[in-house]
Amino acid sequence: MLKFCIRYRFAVLLITALLLAVSIIPIQRTGSEFMPPLDEGDILYMPTTYPGLSISKARELVQQTDKILTTFPEVASVFGKAGRAETATDPAPLSMFETTIRLKPREQWPDPAKTTRELMNEMDDAIQFPGLTNSWTMPIKTRLDMLSTGIKTPVGIKISGPSLTELNTLTAQVEQLVKTLPETLSAFGDKATGGYFVDININRDEIARYGLHIADVQDVIQTAIGGMNVTSTVEGLERYPVNLRYPRDMRDNLNELKRTLISAPTGAQIPLSQLADLSLKRGAPVIKTENSRPNAWVYIDIKSDDIGGYVEKARQLIDEKVSLPPGYTLSWSGQFEYMQRAAERLKLVIPLTLLLIFLLLYLNFRNIRSPLVVMLSIPFASIGGLWLLYWLGFNFSVAVAVGFIALAGVAAEIGVLILTFIDQKIDAVRQQNSQQKLSKEAIWQAVFSGSAERVRPVAMTAIAITAGLLPILWSNGTGSDVMQRIAAPMVGGMISVTLLALFVLPLIYGLVLQFIESRK
Repeated sequence: MLKFCIRYRFAVLLITALLLAVSIIPIQRTGSEFMPPLDEGDILYMPTTYPGLSISKARELVQQTDKILTTFPEVASVFGKAGRAETATDPAPLSMFETTIRLKPREQWPDPAKTTRELMNEMDDAIQFPGLTNSWTMPIKTRLDMLSTGIKTPVGIKISGPSLTELNTLTAQVEQLVKTLPETLSAFGDKATGGYFVDININRDEIARYGLHIADVQDVIQTAIGGMNVTSTVEGLERYPVNLRYPRDMRDNLNELKRTLISAPTGAQIPLSQLADLSLKRGAPVIKTENSRPNAWVYIDIKSDDIGGYVEKARQLIDEKVSLPPGYTLSWSGQFEYMQRAAERLKLVIPLTLLLIFLLLYLNFRNIRSPLVVMLSIPFASIGGLWLLYWLGFNFSVAVAVGFIALAGVAAEIGVLILTFIDQKIDAVRQQNSQQKLSKEAIWQAVFSGSAERVRPVAMTAIAITAGLLPILWSNGTGSDVMQRIAAPMVGGMISVTLLALFVLPLIYGLVLQFIESRK
């Protein structure tokens, strides 16, 4: 086979160039993501509804969704929560639910071959309530995402500007646009002015007429409507506050609030409506700020894992349809923000890795031509890695980049093995040949001999590495998604680099040696 390649070397080199050229196809058709989705074994369901939701309605929705989720045979238990916990680190509004879904072991599922994503899609089809926007993710991953970026979905949009009203308009416009994309599973924009508030404007002239102070009226409002902790009770090892305020039926509508009685110094009981103006108004339920500017966010859950491709389409659509007023900015967040940071670092890490490989090769060969030829084995290896990624349906990610970096080192090692033995054969021919200049036949005979002796070691290296990586590539379970992305480029790359390094790399090096000898 090697003799055939040497005989038709220019045709073989042309075919190799075509293989490198067509490798652009998987590059263009492969998506991108920060890290592959990690199956944690459980699911976190985080739907969002409109602000102004009552506690009783929130409780009702949580109970209804929990009841639907427990009907799935793959579910072991369900625990839902509405609102925030008694901690400053959980600023969740009442309109955002969190339901942790513990799944049974996969062997107990009716269909063990079903993926977690397919189960999420079935649950999403089963839970469709008007005004409730679903979001499906993993528990640990979501906690890390919300701690770092605040976005609970794979993709998020942060709109900044001075006016909450304008932010509300822009958020609604962006939300409707991204919903038109077929890859969008759900989208929900923050309602910056969607909360309901009771404004109590105290009339100073009226309270002065009854000999009251502002603090007198505010104390009654705080105690009767808002409630005040008057004492605490100890139940075993637990301590509970005792809160005193009006019953619910005396404070659940504006007319009842107007009848709240204020005690005057004379002993008269004066309705609150005579001392203040009460009105219902809409306002911001939560004011989010970043970099000292008000923010409104759009949470986007997507059907595919190609985050980079989705953001590219959505960004183009928004740039065409949305005109931001002066002083307003739009930025993409969520996993896409991680992906951008990782891409910037990889732009530095990958060139430094290649430079370090070249430097080590130069220290080994003590010339420039041999390291340059060895470095050609890296694009040869990438051919198989790219096509295997495309065939398996994997996206480019940090894990895939790690696999390609490891592949580059192994490919360079194989190239060094081949070129070292070719150089040894060339030196042996020079010692036997009294002429200073080697003939073309002598060069190609040395290339053939040096490459033929390295077939078995190179093949053993490739088989050993591939055999060690195949169980990782075929594995399943927690963590296998990341390991498969690291192994796939190396498995595919070892196949292509073994063939091309044995049959193409000697041809290139032989042509280089032939050119050098011709110039002597």
